[in-house]
Amino acid sequence: MTEYTGETERKNSGEGLCVTAGRHEDGMTARGVLKNAKGVSQKLFRKIANNAGGEGSGALLINGRPARFRDKVKAGDEVRLVFPKEESWIAPQDIPLAILYEDDDLLAIDKQPGVIVHPTKGHRDGTIANAIIFHMNQRGESYKPRFVSRLDMGTSGVLVVGKNSHAQDNIAKQSADGRVEKIYIAVLEGRLADDLPASGVIDLPIGLAGPGEPRRSVIPVEEGGFPSRTVYEVCRFEPICPDLSQYITIVRVKLLTGRTHQIRVHFAHYGHPVLGDELYGRPSPFIARQALHAAEFSFTHPVQGRPMRIASPLPADMAALLRGAD
Repeated sequence: MTEYTGETERKNSGEGLCVTAGRHEDGMTARGVLKNAKGVSQKLFRKIANNAGGEGSGALLINGRPARFRDKVKAGDEVRLVFPKEESWIAPQDIPLAILYEDDDLLAIDKQPGVIVHPTKGHRDGTIANAIIFHMNQRGESYKPRFVSRLDMGTSGVLVVGKNSHAQDNIAKQSADGRVEKIYIAVLEGRLADDLPASGVIDLPIGLAGPGEPRRSVIPVEEGGFPSRTVYEVCRFEPICPDLSQYITIVRVKLLTGRTHQIRVHFAHYGHPVLGDELYGRPSPFIARQALHAAEFSFTHPVQGRPMRIASPLPADMAALLRGAD
């Protein structure tokens, strides 16, 4: 598995997908070859077929010639799917981006805390998406940022963006199949070991706390909760104050589901909110945001097919927090 931890590496895969049909694919349709080899979604097939011939609408080529998805291929044929061109309505803004990895299909960012990912009614600019559009324009590219993962404003770490619908759909399918691994580092209030084992799985459904509320809470499935599973392991716990009156617990967390605020809700439910989390806990004098960091994102590249692990080092504020607890 190739790991990326802070240097931009560009491995161009071209404007789409290219597959050389093998002997076992002789006589198969172009659609079948692309679906079996690259997991192309029905949605993308329909989008290209319905807009065939339009400028920037995408195309299917067999040995460099326009073709139809139902056309059959022979062993040795080159089947190429050209992705549709896309444009975004989001305005470009020169906001610093720390890029962990980039190629023609993916962009992985080391997100700083305190910045919203995508424009909302209350935050129409100043977002990661605005910064991506600026970066995109600087590179002479054109695409819609398709966020494969989302991070709360106060959460730092690995944020993966698809540059086309295939990249987004493919990684979403990997995630649904349990083939994406997301690892977080969280600092919790108190001694978690007083209430939970040193490692385990929190398996509690999560739903909206109430109509129109931003908060989520643990709610039975029959009352609207969604199954939510969090694997955790205590790395250590120790006092954060010299008088030993306040403890923190550092945990390594793996998400088996991806509910909104999942980590924050699950640990707050047991009385150990993420340190500094004002929504589910309280402000902290030791850190100015929730001490939650997306440390690793592992998956298979949606076009190149190689395993990837993108990692982000602990940010300065959390590193300082843990040094102070040593």
